[in-house]
This record gives sequence, structure tokens and C-alpha cells, in this order.
Amino acid sequence: MKRICLSCLLLLLAVPCAVRAQQTSGYPVSGRVIDRLTRQPVAYASVVVQGEEQRGASTDSTGRFVIERVRPGIQRFVASSVGYKGYVSPEFLVSAATPFVEIELEEDATQVEAVTVRPSPFRATVESPVGLNVIGVREIEKSPGSNRDISRIVRSYPGVAFSPVGYRNDLIVRGGGPSENKFFMDGIEIPNINHFATQGATGGPVSIVNADLIREINFYTGAFPADRAGALSSVLDFKLRDGNAERQTFKATLGASDAGISGSGHIGDRTTYLFSLRQSYLQLLFKMLGLPFLPNYIDGQVKVKTRFSERDELTFLALAGIDNMKLNVDEKGEDAEYLLSYLPRIQQETFTVGASWQHYAGKHVQTVTLSHNYLNNRNLKYRGNDDSSEENLTLRLRSVEQKSTLRAENRSYLGQWTLREGAELNYSDYTNRTFQRLYTDEARTADYRTDLGIFGWGLFVGADYSSENKRFTASAGVRADACDYSSHMSRPWHQLSPRASLSCAGRGMEDQRQRRTLLPAAALYGTRLPRCRAVCEPRPALPACRGGECRCKLAPARPAGPLARELLQRI
Repeated sequence: MKRICLSCLLLLLAVPCAVRAQQTSGYPVSGRVIDRLTRQPVAYASVVVQGEEQRGASTDSTGRFVIERVRPGIQRFVASSVGYKGYVSPEFLVSAATPFVEIELEEDATQVEAVTVRPSPFRATVESPVGLNVIGVREIEKSPGSNRDISRIVRSYPGVAFSPVGYRNDLIVRGGGPSENKFFMDGIEIPNINHFATQGATGGPVSIVNADLIREINFYTGAFPADRAGALSSVLDFKLRDGNAERQTFKATLGASDAGISGSGHIGDRTTYLFSLRQSYLQLLFKMLGLPFLPNYIDGQVKVKTRFSERDELTFLALAGIDNMKLNVDEKGEDAEYLLSYLPRIQQETFTVGASWQHYAGKHVQTVTLSHNYLNNRNLKYRGNDDSSEENLTLRLRSVEQKSTLRAENRSYLGQWTLREGAELNYSDYTNRTFQRLYTDEARTADYRTDLGIFGWGLFVGADYSSENKRFTASAGVRADACDYSSHMSRPWHQLSPRASLSCAGRGMEDQRQRRTLLPAAALYGTRLPRCRAVCEPRPALPACRGGECRCKLAPARPAGPLARELLQRI
């Protein structure tokens, strides 16, 4: 018996030593570097770990590389090659299951010599130089109190508030409503990213999206891209990582409220997959705590990406959530009886499926996206929670929302210019069946029925310009939307959304690092409606017009140096 105990003790002592030895040696990171437009491998490119320039590798003739003994944790990788712009990758969690790193380099005709890539702490695009916040893996994993919930992470951002009901994820961005936010995942619109969602809003207590599958998130609080329709306050654009092209990996998790399994791998040489499935056990915890309601949810995600050729890619995406909140009628007590007297049973099913095809034709990239989303919301309530007779029925509600969308887009990369144009068709269907008994001075019944179908369409164009030294950028675009709800709304010139942005960067305090100071930039976007005569004054970070559907915002850029900060404070 003593020998067995001694062996177990030695084994427990050996495990931490082995873990430390593995952490000291690090993990290998493999990946591939390709040309962004031609999709051809970039040979002999340099890839190093950000902050550890001595640790890196060069790609072979097929564009593949392997960096040995990378320190575990959250890392970025810097890639450079003659004739291409320097690139800093999104954040990756380096571990025993490090995902395959694919880097896309953009050709730079003005560059003929090797350069040193110095990553900037600020990320911006020509189209949205002031309203873009990039959320990476580090912020998702280390944001305090967020529990890796994206809606809770963005609460700490400037101009973002949240619902006074503390347990919900309703976002209020720059004074807008919770229904004015839009969510996209790899270019496919997601109506809501939360369980137990409220129709007409975008919040809920728990996120449907599994953070393990996220590569990074673009959070726009202004100057929305022209291809993102319907946004008035903010856009959350999720970018999922691709499946592992080299090996099959699986992961089981046990969280504070759910248990799940996720996996990543490949099917053959051209297809990769990524999936996640989670099951809640909150109903068991709530029952042990003696709460009068028992919530339960299940969610799943799937992403499959297939490369038919070097120029054609097809991505399939699916996201689903099933919610069921039962009542714990066995619970006794005055507080429990009060809650049970008005809380209904809630059941919800929601899913989004979509496919996106991309064709790379030299300097032109065509994208066609087809998607469908569905939400089925049901509430049921009996007087005294006695369902033995239909006479006790006080509420029966079923509301279904569906939307099908087809979007086609073309992007042309013409040196210093980038041109964008596209069209969108969608059909929305809404049905509601509500029966309710109302008790006032006398009993009354309400039987409400709605069937509504709306066909909509939209067009958008835009152009981006960037100077050779990248100090000056400009963007302009316009979007027109229409639908058959009324004759007035069927005319797209009545629903124009112009947008424009300018950005100028000048040299600040010159030193060995050649720091640059970003001067104030502005972005304007909005919707032109008839008889709307509001004048938008240049007041930074504040909505200038909130009348009707009009939205105009003028926001300052984030300064990269102390001189710009002082200048903005004086303004």
C-alpha cells in the first residue's frame, strides 16, 4: 500500500515538471503564406513571432513554414516579403492545439526592397478610420468579468452603454436603441447572438457564439461599411478561424453554466471544418438553489470551407440555439409564488444557415452570399400554472420571424484605388398568433393575428484611395435601399445612405522608432429622408441628429501620440 501511495505521489510531482518542460521548450506553429488576390503561395517569405524577431522561419516553395518552440500563450506573427506589404496576423492561442496559421500578403508595386514591419497599436481601414475597434483573442480571454461574452466585452468601450437590466446583453451605442445593432459572421447576417432573445431587440442573458471559434471581431461604432445594411448604431462583424488543415483536434470544456465539445480538422486536402456544441446545466443549478424558473439552452456552430481551386472557395456556415425555460412549480414561499404567478413558460428556436462563394480573378474579387435566418418564439401561461383545463389559459403566443438574403459584391484592387460595388435582395416574413385573457373590472380576451411579408432590395458603391506613403486616405460611398411596404419606400432615392471619410497622418516627434502622430480624421454616414432638415454640427463622438431615421455622426480619430491628444483636448 505504501508503494502505491509513493508511486502516485511521484506521478503527481512528475506531471507539473513535464508541463513546465513543455512550456519551456514551447510548441511548433505551422502555417502557409499566400498572395491575397492570386491565391498562389509566396515562397521565401519571412515569418517571425511579434516581439521575438530572432524566432521565426522562411517559407518553402509551397509557401509553408514551421516555427519551432514558440512560447505558449497569445501570440501574433509578422510576415514580410519583397514586393509585398508587411502583415501582422490576428492573435493566436499557442498551445498543444495551435490552429493552422494562414497569412495573406497584399502585393505592393512601390516596394522593391525589404522593409522592417513595425506593427501599430491602432487598427483602421480606409473606409472606417475612426469608428473601428478590433477585438482579438487576448481581449476575449482576459477581459475581466466578461466570461468571454462579446457583448459584455464591448461594454467597456467609449460610447457604449448597456441595459439597466444587468443580466441582459442589450447594447446601447451612442444613444441608439438595442434594435439598432447588426451582427455579421463571415459576411452572413445573424439576427441575434444571444439566448432567450427579446423580439425587437438584440439582447439576451447568454451568448450563442462560442468564443473558442473566433479569430477576431471588428466592432464598428461609426462609419459602417456600405455592404452592411440596416445598421444605425453599431456593427459586430465576427471573423471565425478556419479548420485545421494538418490534423484533427477536439476539445471538451466545462464552464460555469454549460458543458461543450468543439473540434477542428480537415476532410481531404481541400476541405476544412470547425464545429462546436454546448449544453447548459443551469436548470440543475437553479433547482438546487430553489429558484422558481429553470432555464435550459443548447447551441451549436459549424463552419466548412472548401477550396475547389486556387481561385474559387465556398464557405458554409450554420449557427443554432434552442432555449427552454420551465417553471419550478414545486418551489414554495411568498417570493416564489409571486414570480410564478406571472412568469410564462418560454420556448425559442433560432438558426442561421448560409453559404458564401468567393472567386479571385486577378485584381478583382467576386463574392456571392446566400443566407436564411429563423426565429420561433413561444410563450405559454395558465392561471395558477394549472394546465389541466383550457379555461385556465391566460396567454398563448407564437411569433415567427424569417429572412432570406442574396448579396453579390465585387471588389477591384487597382493600385492606390479600391472600388466596391454590389447588390442585395431579401425577403422578410413575420407571423404572430397571440391569444390573451385580460382581467380588469371584467374578463376580456384578445386574439391577435398578423401576417406580413416584405420584399426588399439595395445597391451600394464605394471607392477608397490611399497615397503612396499611406499618410493620406479617403473613402466615399453611397447605399440605396428600398422595399415594397409602401409606394414611398419602394423608391430607393428616398432612402440614400451616403458616407465619406478622410484621414491624414503627419510626422510627429522623429526618433529611432519613427513614430507618427495621427491627425484628427472624420467619418460621416447617414440616411437621407424626405423633409429631414436637421443640420449636423461637427461634435466629436456624439450623435448630431436623432430625428426619425436620420443618423449623422462625426467622430475624432484615436491619436497615436501626445501632441495629437493635446490638440484634441484643446479643440
